[in-house]
Amino acid sequence: MSSRFLGLSGIRLKDLALFLLLLAVPATFASAADEPDLIFRRSTVFKWMSPNDKLATYGLDDPEVEGVACHFTVPEKGGFKGWLGLAEQVSDISLACRQIGPIKFKNKMEQGDDMFRHRRSLFFKKMQIVRGCDAKRNVLVYMVYSDKLIEGSPKNSTSTVPIMPWGPADASVQKCSEFFTQ
Repeated sequence: MSSRFLGLSGIRLKDLALFLLLLAVPATFASAADEPDLIFRRSTVFKWMSPNDKLATYGLDDPEVEGVACHFTVPEKGGFKGWLGLAEQVSDISLACRQIGPIKFKNKMEQGDDMFRHRRSLFFKKMQIVRGCDAKRNVLVYMVYSDKLIEGSPKNSTSTVPIMPWGPADASVQKCSEFFTQ
């Protein structure tokens, strides 16, 4: 089959295939945080001739709050569309954040600032983890949700991290209200 027959005169099929492959790199992570670490994947739906649907669990450290790590689990579509990065991923995402050491704030932040963003479809959908401060309780609050240009999703998950001393040497506890602007 020639490229002229496909209506692609001037574009070689090899170049088009390379371009599509570069577009299809599955779900690149665009984030405020570093790329998350893949912890593990589990197949959920068997596909005979193409990759299975999976659940994938990732871990990442909060880039602005030392001593906090979050883990999230996202569904990953299989099939040929999923393999090519063309499948729109569903919005079911779970989140758990915990204190893993002494908490130290690096900078001032806004309530609801993005901690992490991840593309969930080729063009219009992304997952976001945002953070805030419950000043009354001195608790960091993390929320994950997905949005879409036209129609967002109300599906979300929330996790909280109380700011506590970490061991006997950590006598001072910072107040999150000193680092968040309302």
